[in-house]
Amino acid sequence: MARPTTSVSRVLMTGPLAPFADAYRAELGERGCAPLSMVSELRQVARFSRWLEVDGLTVADVSEARVDDFLEWRRVNWRHRDSWSRPGLRCLLDVLRGLGVLAAEEPAAGSPTDLLLAHFERYLLAERGLAAGTVGLYLACVRRFMDGLPPDRELAGLAAGDVTAAVLREAESVSVSAAQNFVSGVRWCLRFCFVEGLVGCDLSRAALLVRGRSSSPLPRGISRADARALLGSCDRRQALGRRDYAIIILLLRLGLRRSEVAGLRLDDVDWRAGELVVVGKGSRQDLLPLPADVGEAIAAYLRHGRPHSDRREVFLRSKAPYEPIASGTVASTVRRARRDRRVRVTPAAAHSGVRDGPSQRSLASDRSGAAPSELAEHRDLRARRR
Repeated sequence: MARPTTSVSRVLMTGPLAPFADAYRAELGERGCAPLSMVSELRQVARFSRWLEVDGLTVADVSEARVDDFLEWRRVNWRHRDSWSRPGLRCLLDVLRGLGVLAAEEPAAGSPTDLLLAHFERYLLAERGLAAGTVGLYLACVRRFMDGLPPDRELAGLAAGDVTAAVLREAESVSVSAAQNFVSGVRWCLRFCFVEGLVGCDLSRAALLVRGRSSSPLPRGISRADARALLGSCDRRQALGRRDYAIIILLLRLGLRRSEVAGLRLDDVDWRAGELVVVGKGSRQDLLPLPADVGEAIAAYLRHGRPHSDRREVFLRSKAPYEPIASGTVASTVRRARRDRRVRVTPAAAHSGVRDGPSQRSLASDRSGAAPSELAEHRDLRARRR
């Protein structure tokens, strides 16, 4: 009996997205999507199209927010989670924008608080260079602060007592770490408002610091045996294993943050000089030495594991569409390696490096030739960058 096959052309699509099925199928092929993966993506878009049709929506109503609503509906009403694919729906949005069906989304005019948060967000991202996750956290804190003010209180009439009272209310209802994040976000916003002339004086000091015992100690790093177990869990005969190995050895040897590993670009590696440019918090750039074993791991991934792509990021998704990995992928890589070898290691501990002294050779390869002074320099660099 012949083995049944699935044809991409057999995916039936109805609803407002049906006229764009061919363009979406072609884009998936250009991004290196395999035929079976293409079927899954087309089926998801077909469900999205029927969902739009049931709600009486047209293609003009498609947006990032609408995609989030659809995925939330699927989480509640659909059991097969493996068929979800946010990257596939983002690819659909790119196709619709490329065809001129959708325009670039612009923030709609809203309340004074919405306008303030929009300007504050641009300030944090463009001028202060904060990470997107940190900016989102601060925006949520500032919104809670603004919503908690008296209805008749305008920003220009804000007083120190209002700020202190808001911090005390927050501290009574949330954990110590959450209250500290609230204070940080409010302080950033109050300084921004003072610089922009929205308030008469700098009220950031009125946001009192929140003290409390930390819920957990700082990560101490991991032992050499655990580090060897993590690296040994990567099957370097496979493309995914080569990528995982390069990611983990970057964490162990250079102590990079997961966002720095995910954001590493091909242009950041100077192979001749043996150096690596790392873009960290606040868009700060650090020049680090590139150890031989780390360079070999990255080179092996680029030659035999990285999908063909025009993207300049070093690490890409292992499945189409081949987009850059997110920082969460770095954390999940450590968790997967830990689970395979039953090693009690957290991503934060892996980022902290190896616990043993710097006088021993590199763990990853006996051929690396890393000198004791080099390892000591790496440890000093990690300490200064924290």
